[in-house]
Parts: sequence; structure tokens; C-alpha cells
Amino acid sequence: MSEIRVGLVGYGVAGAFFHAPLIAATPGLRLATVVTRDPGRQSEVAGRYGAQGVADVRELWERSDLVVVASPNRTHVATAAAAIEQGLPVVVDKPLAGTAEEGRELVRLAKERGVLLTVFQNRRWDGDFLTVRRLAEEGALGEIRRFESRFERWRPVPKGGWRESGGPEEIGGLLYDLGSHLVDQAIRLLGPVREVYCESDVRRQGVSADDDTFVALTHEGGARSHLWASSVAARLGPRFRVLGSAAAYVKHGMDVQEERLRAGIAPDAPGFGEDEEDRWGELGTAEEHRRVRTEPGSYLDFYRGVAAALRDGGPPPVDPESAVDVLTVLEAARLSATQRILVHLP
Repeated sequence: MSEIRVGLVGYGVAGAFFHAPLIAATPGLRLATVVTRDPGRQSEVAGRYGAQGVADVRELWERSDLVVVASPNRTHVATAAAAIEQGLPVVVDKPLAGTAEEGRELVRLAKERGVLLTVFQNRRWDGDFLTVRRLAEEGALGEIRRFESRFERWRPVPKGGWRESGGPEEIGGLLYDLGSHLVDQAIRLLGPVREVYCESDVRRQGVSADDDTFVALTHEGGARSHLWASSVAARLGPRFRVLGSAAAYVKHGMDVQEERLRAGIAPDAPGFGEDEEDRWGELGTAEEHRRVRTEPGSYLDFYRGVAAALRDGGPPPVDPESAVDVLTVLEAARLSATQRILVHLP
């Protein structure tokens, strides 16, 4: 197909700052329709992207060649399933579903209908994570023994909204939000997980979902991942600390792409994913270490992969089965936190 019309469901933070600009910057994709009931947002998508705003997801079926689900987490499964039933390929923002079983059902349905299903795990294309993977592949770290990864923030006053104040039915909280990225990166780097331990707490008044969570994974290969997601970290730890038998890599600060997307910088602008030199991480030992250039981040590679898969029939940029693996670990983490036990995966 010469042009892929994209229907975007939701124009909140995920839709407005991530999906819409990435879709618009991807050759072969055109943001055609956006589902939002807010008149102001409908005007914005029309003025910025030439897209039509509609109030009901059912208006997408005849207007789209691809549906992107960026609405609240509790709507992911129903909306994706409805699009698949219409024979439309689907991108679902993480988490794919609330449970691994729901995720497996979506994968089964997509295979049955013969349509593409993929999951927006954009943090696979963070520049710092790409750097960790490169160092691992080059053998610069030796055998990786512990992978420490953090998404920490200092937000002592809640922002409000379903992610913080909703109950379990909203699939809110940091475990299923930032935790989806943390677990996905850990599995991608170190492989399948055999044991899960989690501590998860609600620290702030007026918040119902977890806002301070730690997850420890033991991978089948023997390495361990220690993962933190917090909104109450008054001093931030390193984004990554990767400890290997030969060296360690330590990186502070977040990948630059989210910051630049929120600032309105186009994701295809020159240098968009480049890290500034004073933010580069360090590789080495206590006695000898050096700065390592951060690989350029590229969230655009996700949507380039979607376009290529639809055009050429190749694999999706993120295998939805891998998203189910993430959900399996998140479910085990939630069970561990609730019962204060170590969970062994089959």
C-alpha cells in the first residue's frame, strides 16, 4: 500500500507526545483520524496533522489501515480486539493487557484473523539501553551478573488522574506503567526469568496505586535484574548500573527523546536522539574507567518497523508474545508484593 492511514485512539500524554509525532514523521504512514471527545484536542490534531477528530472508536474502521491504541490501560484489550475483529492491524501501547491470559487471547485472535499485532515498547530504542546492549554484545562487560535499572522521579505532590488514583481495574500504578519498560528491557538483555520478588508501596496521600516499587528478577542464565520505579525519590540513582565480570557501565540521566518530544521537537530532526557528551555513561572498573558515547536513541525505528511489516509482510518490531512474557513477570511481581513471597515461574 502506498499510504497507510493511521487511526489513533486517545490523545492524552501517550497519544499527543509519543504516537502522533512519531506516526507523522514515519514515511508511508499518515495520521488520518484521532479518537478524542475533547473539542480542543480535535482542533489541535486538525491544525497540527491535518487529521480528523472523532468521538467514537467505531468511526475508525472505514477510515484506517492501522489502528493505534493509546487510550487508558483498562481499554486496551477491548479496543484492540474490536479492531482485530474488523481485520485491522493494531499497535497497542504498553501494557498490552491487564493479565497474561488476556494478552495471549489477543495474540491468538490476531493470528486467527491474520492481522499484525504489536506493542509499543519504545524504551527498547532508548539510546542508553542500546548502549548497554552494544557493550554486552562486544563483550566489554564480560559476563553480566547484575543489571540495575531505574525510572525514578521526585513528585511528592500527586498529579492526579487514573494512573495514580484508580483502582486495580484501571491497571494503574508504576508496576504496570514504568515497570512494563523495566521488565521488557531486562528480559531483552538477559533472557527469560525464573524467579520474581517484588516490594510495592503507596507512599503519598491521595494515591491509590503503587508509586514506589522494586522488582528483583533471577534470569534462567543466573544473572539478576534489580529494577526500581518510584515517584518519591528525592535523589535519583543511576539510570543504569550494569555489573559484569570484566567491567561495569554506569549511566545517569534519562534518555533524551521523551524530553524532546514533550518540547515539540520533531523526532526526525537532526540529532534528535543524540545524548550530550556530559551525559555519557562510564565503562570500566574502580581503578580505570572511561566515558562511552551514548548510542543515538530512535523511537522512530518502532514505527518504521510497523510500516515495513505492513508493506512487506515481515515481522513486527515487537513480537506480541514478548509482551505476554512481560505480563507474566508483572503478574508474578504483583503476587509477590501482595503475599511477600518469592514467585517461581514455570
